[in-house]
Amino acid sequence: MSWIREIAPAAAEGRLARLFAAATRRAGKIFNVLRVQSVEPAVMQASIQLYQELMFAPGPLRRDQREMIAVAVSRANGCVY
Repeated sequence: MSWIREIAPAAAEGRLARLFAAATRRAGKIFNVLRVQSVEPAVMQASIQLYQELMFAPGPLRRDQREMIAVAVSRANGCVY
């Protein structure tokens, strides 16, 4: 649990409930990086769309290369994600 206010998945309604359900279908769980965005479902949806575009859109890099870049940047920034 973060110090940022979150809406628990069990308490989610409407758009947030749909986003949580989709996240669970994709990953089997709801990662904390999404939970901390729960008070602003529109922002969460935009964040998910940006991630999907960066990781899955056609381009010169393979998916594994994109993931390696993300890991290297996170490491350099001291981020566990």
